[in-house]
Amino acid sequence: MISFLATLQLLTAVGLYSPVSDHAVYLEDTAVIRKTADFQVSGKGDNAAWVKSGWQEFIKIDSGGKVYASKSKMLYSEKGIYLLFQGEDDVITTKNYEDDDDIYEGDVFEFFLHTDPAKPAYFEYEINQLNKQLVLILSGAPNKNLAWSPWRHEYNKDPLIRKKTVLGSGTKKPGAKINGWTAEIFIPYEVLGLLPGLPPKTGMVWRANFCRIDYDSDKMIQYTWSKKINSSFHDLDKLGYIIFE
Repeated sequence: MISFLATLQLLTAVGLYSPVSDHAVYLEDTAVIRKTADFQVSGKGDNAAWVKSGWQEFIKIDSGGKVYASKSKMLYSEKGIYLLFQGEDDVITTKNYEDDDDIYEGDVFEFFLHTDPAKPAYFEYEINQLNKQLVLILSGAPNKNLAWSPWRHEYNKDPLIRKKTVLGSGTKKPGAKINGWTAEIFIPYEVLGLLPGLPPKTGMVWRANFCRIDYDSDKMIQYTWSKKINSSFHDLDKLGYIIFE
C-alpha cells in the first residue's frame, strides 16, 4: 500500500493532480476524498466537515434545456461514505415514486462507484427531490447487466442509508416550482458489501462519477462530473478517479 502523500506525488508528476490549496484543483476527473468523523446528515450540507472538501462541478452533455449549475462533494469515515449534491432547478419533474422505483425516469442526482476495475461489480445510487432513492449493485456484464438491491424488509425496518433533501424554495411535490435543491446522504459500507476492496484505506484509488438527470425540458438532460462520459453513465472505463486521504 503506497502512502497518501506518495499517491499525490505520483498524480502530480503525471499531471492528474495540482495541490494549489486546501480545496485543490483536480485535473482529469480526479478528486481527493477527505476523511471525517461521523456526523448526522441534515440535507443542507452545513456540517463543518464539508468545509475541507472541494466541489466536483458537473457539465451538461445533452443538447437542449436550460443549463443548471450542478455539483457534488464526497467524504469518507470509518463507517461509510458521505455524499452532498447541490443544483439549480426550476421544477420538480418527477412522479410520486417510492424508494427503489424507477426514479431515474424523473429528476435525480446519481453516484456511480467501481472499486476495482478488474472486477465487474459496481454501485449506483440515485436520489430525487422528494427524498426517494434507488440503490443498486450491478454485475457489469456486457450483455446482461443484472442488479441487486438491499433486502427490502430489513432495509425498511432500519434504513442503513441516511438521506435528506432540502429545497431552496417551494414545496416537495411533483410539478412544484423551486429554485434549486440539495441532497445529503450517508451510505455505510454494509450497503456496498458486494464490492471488493472495502473499506477504503489511505492511498486507495477507486473509479467514480457524480451526475444528474433533469427532465424540465420534457426530455432527459444529463450532467456529469467525469468529462469522458458522453452518453451513458454506465461506461465504467470513463468514470473519474477518487483518491482516499
